[in-house]
Amino acid sequence: MIMLLTMLFIFCMLGFVGKLIGFAFKFSWSLIKIAFYLIFMPFILVAMAFGGLLYIAFPLLIVAMIIGFVVKEA
Repeated sequence: MIMLLTMLFIFCMLGFVGKLIGFAFKFSWSLIKIAFYLIFMPFILVAMAFGGLLYIAFPLLIVAMIIGFVVKEA
């Protein structure tokens, strides 16, 4: 009986740890997306504009704005 309870505990623990790992991956991916859109994308666009690449930076900004308006986060 003790062996059965131990095996049940191990399976439940593995399921719990698996769920936590999945949550960690989702959280880290969300954190990377937020960092990219709030920090790196504006920095890259400003650097391109100062570097004389406005003809590339402006279309990227327009595409980013269209994606921002079309995609709705839940």
